[in-house]
Amino acid sequence: MASDWFPDSWRSKRVDQEIVYPDRAALRESVENLAQLPPLVTSWEIENLKSQLAEAARGNQFLLQGGDCAENFHDCRPDAIACKLKILLKMSLVLIYCGKKPIIRVGRLAGQYAKPRSSDIETRGETTLPSFRGHLVNRLGFTPEERTPDPKNLLRAYERSAMTLNFVRGLIDGGFADLRHPEHWELGFVAHSDMAKEYRQMVDQIGDAVTFMETIGGQSLGHLNRVDFYTSHEGLHLEYEESQTRQVPHRSGWYNLTTHYPWIGERTRLLDGAHLEYFRGIANPIGVKIGPSITPKTLLELIDHLNPENEPGRLTFIHRFGADQIEKILPPLVEAVLKEGRNVLWCSDPMHGNTTTAHNGRKTRSFDAILTELKRAFAIHRKMGSVLGGVHFELTGENVTECTGGARGLTESDLDRAYLSDVDPRLNYEQALEMAFLIGRNMAG
Repeated sequence: MASDWFPDSWRSKRVDQEIVYPDRAALRESVENLAQLPPLVTSWEIENLKSQLAEAARGNQFLLQGGDCAENFHDCRPDAIACKLKILLKMSLVLIYCGKKPIIRVGRLAGQYAKPRSSDIETRGETTLPSFRGHLVNRLGFTPEERTPDPKNLLRAYERSAMTLNFVRGLIDGGFADLRHPEHWELGFVAHSDMAKEYRQMVDQIGDAVTFMETIGGQSLGHLNRVDFYTSHEGLHLEYEESQTRQVPHRSGWYNLTTHYPWIGERTRLLDGAHLEYFRGIANPIGVKIGPSITPKTLLELIDHLNPENEPGRLTFIHRFGADQIEKILPPLVEAVLKEGRNVLWCSDPMHGNTTTAHNGRKTRSFDAILTELKRAFAIHRKMGSVLGGVHFELTGENVTECTGGARGLTESDLDRAYLSDVDPRLNYEQALEMAFLIGRNMAG
């Protein structure tokens, strides 16, 4: 860690996507209260994840990162949380089977309560109010009271993140994630999926293989009864992130203990900005979203700022270019990193670059465009001698209709049937599972 860095060093820099609180005294009180509360994650979990991400960058493991676009306070319920865990477990099982390598499971979970916006304000008719920035900040309803940033939401977000993590850890430690019993992860409505037969055949084959190995070895494969599961969120609200940034016994440096794996968004990755200043000093593995405006020069400057010691597993670039632009933009970036010998993990986010607006005004994404960007990402990295070590999705375990396409052939006319996202469209359970099969086939070459 740089000797000139402290958790509040970012305050001397420009803050992009800044949230303006009318009551600054109430904000200070909430942040001070947060700083006294127990951490949500531990430094040894963070270091374990970092070592696994280093292996993914070498091609020995693969990162599956996914979850809601923006978590909702109302969805802090056991059924909703279990659904999110189930779809990520199902996808990881498919990737293990098809890709033949360990999968790192990371949820956009237990903290993804803030969202960047393209405009600070929203106008409806003659009324203009602050934009909805996620439940960490304000509420979705369009009234002055609901849209005014509320510092108490920081504490509410912490509490719900803690409850979510506690439930997930309880499920995993209780054997819910046992790879020998994936029937525990069943989503009731998946029986109607076109992928159901292929998935169940795969599960049966895995079960037979495990039974065979246990019979040969004469003992149970105990490590299959639980999995590692990590959390991630965009580190957008720097007061919130700073409040739980701490030094821990027997380790050097500072850790952000709100999450294992925070990332910087495309809108806040400015070299002289507050977000880069904050992120450069924490010991967590970190991600950076990069879009079409990135250049090889800026990419290398980001590496210099965020990973000057070239530490394996420290830095992930999550590229989000769009299916039509990836073949032009990605190769020069990969070439620059390879030429300089920099340690980075490349991860594809095929969602954000393929967002469109439907005829009814809904934001949506095409399954085919998402898949096309992924296929091209795999092909580019493979051709250049690089490694695509992960994928990053906005998805849900629910039966929503927010993205078009997939095996069911959803169209724009289906969107209003079950469009539940507060912000961006997500793959539903069926589209996510289908995507996992297709990713697995690309992993296998």
